[in-house]
Amino acid sequence: MSEIHALVDNEFSTRGDGERTLIQRILFPLDSNGNPRIPWMAAGIGTFLAMVFFTAYRLYTQEHSFTVGLDYFEPAFAEYWMSLFWIQITILSIALVVGSAAVWLTRPEDPHQMTPEKELGIYYLIFAFMAAGSIILSVILGVFVEADAAWHQVTIRDTDFTPTHIGLFYMAIPAGAVGAIIGAIWLHTRMPDFSGRVSVPFFITAMAPILIMPNLGLNEWGHTFFYAEELFAAPIHWGFVVLGWGLFALGGFFIQCIKRVQVLTTAPTRQEV
Repeated sequence: MSEIHALVDNEFSTRGDGERTLIQRILFPLDSNGNPRIPWMAAGIGTFLAMVFFTAYRLYTQEHSFTVGLDYFEPAFAEYWMSLFWIQITILSIALVVGSAAVWLTRPEDPHQMTPEKELGIYYLIFAFMAAGSIILSVILGVFVEADAAWHQVTIRDTDFTPTHIGLFYMAIPAGAVGAIIGAIWLHTRMPDFSGRVSVPFFITAMAPILIMPNLGLNEWGHTFFYAEELFAAPIHWGFVVLGWGLFALGGFFIQCIKRVQVLTTAPTRQEV
């Protein structure tokens, strides 16, 4: 994490692309005049890697969910699914603890020392990955959520864990929560415009995956013991709309960023920024 922090700090120390590393050129590209540009290549690479991962996961689910995923009490279920569950939970837990601590411990003493060029480049990076995230989220909704609904409507549910839930509720959504929490800490300890205050829209977005966890527990328990209906509109699913509502708050965060970008692109000197 300290290397990443140093990379960002030194990013705009030179104007010539020939003196910058490949990673710097991808994450913080500059135009011919040395001004920051939106890093579409970085967004494309991130989207591609995510698509490869989710495609592989989806193919794994399609291959094994009906052959060894119908009975939680079979040894094969523990081998093919619960082992995957524990690996995911362990990795995400470590990522949350280590990532949050690293971002917090490497925070700068005075975020306001950041140059306008560097700040603008970081905002462009945020925009690029917001665009990539919208594509990835659409894939998750279209592939994992729809597959989860189809799974439960054609099989008899008799367990707390199912193959589709292990991919959706214990991998995709928690991964988003971990990224949002680490991102929130990074944003409020690095970016001058958010230092000393809280971005309410970003806070709502980061909390959305966490706030649906109680409904997830109710959903698993209810379907296992007393509620067999699996329609999306079923009352036991109503709490999941919190996630969608939370994601709407990204619009407010985007407006906050745009307002700051407007200042950075019109102010001629640091004193006026």
